Amino acid sequence: MRCSLADSGPCDGAWDGFVRAHPHGTFFHLAGWKKVIGGTFGHACHYLTARDGDVVTGILPLIEIRSRLFGHALISTAFCVGGGPLCADHDGLSRLLAEAEELGRRLGVSYIELRDTRGAFPGWTGRDDLYAGFEGPIPKDEQENLKQIPRKQRAVVRKAITAGFAVSIDSAIEPFYGLYARNMRHHGTPALPRRFFDSLLSTFGGDCEILTVHRGGQPVSSVLSYFFAGRVLPYYTGSAATARASGANDFMYWSLMRRAAQRGCATFDFGRSKVGTGPYHFKQNWGFTPRPIAHQYRLLGRSDLPNLNPTNPRYAMFIRGWRRLPIPVANAISPFLSRSLG
Repeated sequence: MRCSLADSGPCDGAWDGFVRAHPHGTFFHLAGWKKVIGGTFGHACHYLTARDGDVVTGILPLIEIRSRLFGHALISTAFCVGGGPLCADHDGLSRLLAEAEELGRRLGVSYIELRDTRGAFPGWTGRDDLYAGFEGPIPKDEQENLKQIPRKQRAVVRKAITAGFAVSIDSAIEPFYGLYARNMRHHGTPALPRRFFDSLLSTFGGDCEILTVHRGGQPVSSVLSYFFAGRVLPYYTGSAATARASGANDFMYWSLMRRAAQRGCATFDFGRSKVGTGPYHFKQNWGFTPRPIAHQYRLLGRSDLPNLNPTNPRYAMFIRGWRRLPIPVANAISPFLSRSLG
């Protein structure tokens, strides 16, 4: 059993082959993230592989985030909601964790973060009270799909279906990006740069898709989703000011469910939301049951857990100020800040 650092890039097929064969493999474990994150932001990507002879028995993608504002860390996987270690056996996991800690100390990071990872690892600290994940089945039959949505939300969806919306599947980044950037400014958070999304589309191809809702010829709501192993994950969204009141967002998610069913998906992964927030309750209204998401931390240069999320009171003043910025100004500044918000 040995551990190695895939500095030359984990693109020989063995990495993704292991991810796709592992029962807990996700879109966030795929090798393409090294190209997307490293190419867009210039972050160092340290991909660890455990092998027994020539056979891959474990993988751990680590992204090094170095920021004057938010510190120095290794995150598996940054800019994603998951991507912690995948292993075939306990020995491989132990090797990967030991190698990750050694790498972290060598690089001088303050902490290592493993996202959506359960376990009681010696020396690691877990936290599962901040985020929850939501997922559920997608019936192939449209009427069955409607019936599983709670009655009140189902009425909203039925109304949206008859509201005159149209749907397109887009290969270009617009109009999605304009709607997304508006949303991010509205929520007080810097938007990721356009080139990040261009890289997602070129790297992952058809496994990354944009669906846009139009009304009267105008785009009103849009979502960029990931497709992996029979599931769809709506990850980035954007909308016009009228989208919520008109039902465009509800129609967007309903349309994505039907699009996913057409593509053979059986699971709708609604992603994570902060516990107790509006998005958290919105997903519950759709009939999804929250699942606590656990992160694991190895504290190396600090004694307290990091808390880099918008609900942290420390960032309240920044968020209020960001919401007041004109969108062109926010878009111009965002790339310099968002690269550190992995």
